[in-house]
Amino acid sequence: MVDAVLIVSFGGPEGMDEVMPFLENVLRGRNVPRERMLEVAHHYELFNGVSPINAQNRALIAALQETFKASGPDLPIYWGNRNWHPLLADTMRQMSADGVRHALAFFTSAYSSYSSCRQYREDIATAQAEVGPGAPQVSLLRKFYNHPGFIQPNVDHVRAALDTIPHERHSIPDSMARNCAYEAQLMEASQLVAEGVTLSDWQLVYQSRSGAPGQPWLGPDIKEHLNTLKAHGITDVVVAPIGFISDHLEVRYDLDVEAHQLADQLGLNMVRAATVSTHPLFISMIQELIVERMTNASDRPYMGTHGPLDCAVDCCQPGQARPMTAQTNSSAAGQK
Repeated sequence: MVDAVLIVSFGGPEGMDEVMPFLENVLRGRNVPRERMLEVAHHYELFNGVSPINAQNRALIAALQETFKASGPDLPIYWGNRNWHPLLADTMRQMSADGVRHALAFFTSAYSSYSSCRQYREDIATAQAEVGPGAPQVSLLRKFYNHPGFIQPNVDHVRAALDTIPHERHSIPDSMARNCAYEAQLMEASQLVAEGVTLSDWQLVYQSRSGAPGQPWLGPDIKEHLNTLKAHGITDVVVAPIGFISDHLEVRYDLDVEAHQLADQLGLNMVRAATVSTHPLFISMIQELIVERMTNASDRPYMGTHGPLDCAVDCCQPGQARPMTAQTNSSAAGQK
């Protein structure tokens, strides 16, 4: 029997004194030059050391709690992060103390990849091991990149951004992409959103490149693409951060600061569409996924051609190709 919901997310600092410890957590064991860490720390300085992700998760949880009160299920909601407080192990200890035995986990990422799926599963297993025999069992909700409750809010926000344009005028390494369906899922989600706003001229591009300088990452990068648009005489562009469900710092800095500054320099009118965040249809979707999992429902809504996706137990393993098949953190740029 399911007796709780667990929101699992990335985490972020909420003050300058937390920035470096947070980044050290994120980058521990990775081959990232310290100069790059200090560069990213400067990004946080521009926002007084506060990542928007924690506030957005609190808002999502509050909205979901209201939905539960109105129409169920009657379940408590817990929240644990990979990299900063509330840390997943601490949350798991609290769940155990509260008598929780079986929770359903919602990952704050719509897609399959090592960092957005497999690593969270590993985080949960590590937290369970730290808590010990009393740790609750945790089951996962399915991926929602092609769920109407994710696509339609993106359609609404892209349409709103397009409406501001006058009528007359978060990437991952290539090596990680080969082991998962991340790129294909992003492409399908982008296609579905573009169809929803009847836009044929669009391109999937990437942001948030990090890691070792010589490591290949998915492209094209959004800044490269903005230069290409300018060279082709484009005057207006809508950027939709479809790889994110809320305004991470990567969205606020990479798009709202860096990409926007470049667009201004190029003379491009760039409008950034909102993330799904607490859009009512998105909150309802999370509720539906929870009920779907609790009841083993056969009616599992999806859009596109690949059907509803439950990640396999061994999904997104390094060195193991994983095609996108149905089982029974990017940006899309549209221009005018």
